[in-house]
Amino acid sequence: MDFEYNFIEAKNLLMELIRIPSVSRDEEIAADFLQRHIEIKGIESGRMGNNVWCLSPAFSTEKPTILLNSHIDTVKPVKGWSIDPFCPIEKSGKLYGLGSNDAGASLVALFEVFQLLTMKEQTYNLIFLASCEEEVSGEKGIESVLPHLPPINFALVGEPTQMRPAIAEKGLMVLDIKAKGKSGHAARNEGVNAIYKAIDDILWLKDYHFDKVSDLLGEVKMTITQIEAGTQHNVIPDRCSFVVDIRSNGLYSNEEILKTIQANITANVFARSTRLNASHLPNDHFFMQRIKEMKLEPFGSPTLSDQALMNFPSVKIGPGNSARSHTADEYIILSEIADAIPLYYNLLNGMAIR
Repeated sequence: MDFEYNFIEAKNLLMELIRIPSVSRDEEIAADFLQRHIEIKGIESGRMGNNVWCLSPAFSTEKPTILLNSHIDTVKPVKGWSIDPFCPIEKSGKLYGLGSNDAGASLVALFEVFQLLTMKEQTYNLIFLASCEEEVSGEKGIESVLPHLPPINFALVGEPTQMRPAIAEKGLMVLDIKAKGKSGHAARNEGVNAIYKAIDDILWLKDYHFDKVSDLLGEVKMTITQIEAGTQHNVIPDRCSFVVDIRSNGLYSNEEILKTIQANITANVFARSTRLNASHLPNDHFFMQRIKEMKLEPFGSPTLSDQALMNFPSVKIGPGNSARSHTADEYIILSEIADAIPLYYNLLNGMAIR
């Protein structure tokens, strides 16, 4: 290894961020702290809302640009934590705390790599962006700031993937579906039961399979996750509402999936958003060659990230394990951060963008 990096500084930065509650849409204090940290390092920063970024010192419009991105927000602490989720605890080689795995470890590793790469001349510019509202795909997150940054050619998105490169990622669409009936007394043969009407639609959604299957992302996955109906035991319900979580596979747009569903069920269908489509790195992209050279194993990710809001090629890769995300007693193994920094560096150092 022909470079030195400061693992202790990265670990300490992560511990400080864990101490600052930064649940989605409430990240201001964490953004303030991170911006001060960047500027104390002598790096000029930019800020929009709770998104914080910095550019490589010798930024040139003549060069292509790589984005290093991860997020500062977390989900709300789930029940079951045995420790204070905002009090980082180091034990047996692990660092416990909310956001340690998702995605604080990626954030601090990428910032360390940003500093290392900008110490020597590269054929590309770098932008480090710590974005907000990722966990809720909020409109004040990365989507709001990208139009105000210089044009970007490629991005590394830091999320817990065990440092395997996710070259494809499923999209997301959430549907609110409402079946209408007619109320009546349950003791008499009257009314139209909205639950019974909804059952037919639910069974169609359960059993329907879209024809096109992705080699990396598999089938389009539709899951009913919430249902609500009825006011009391003796009243025929005239409304039945349910929620469908849909993970698209890149072979159908969210709009196409929505139209298919609307054509096949009787209830009213409302999409919360259709903008979170699947992403996929083309096979002939220059970074695919870099992945092969580094002997990394690419895969397709079933979970969503801010990749869905990027209109340029990207790869999701970071320390940690997605299975630990959003769980009680979330943790990162400290060696995962120590190993991620040189791997990120070697992936990017001297890379030519074609």
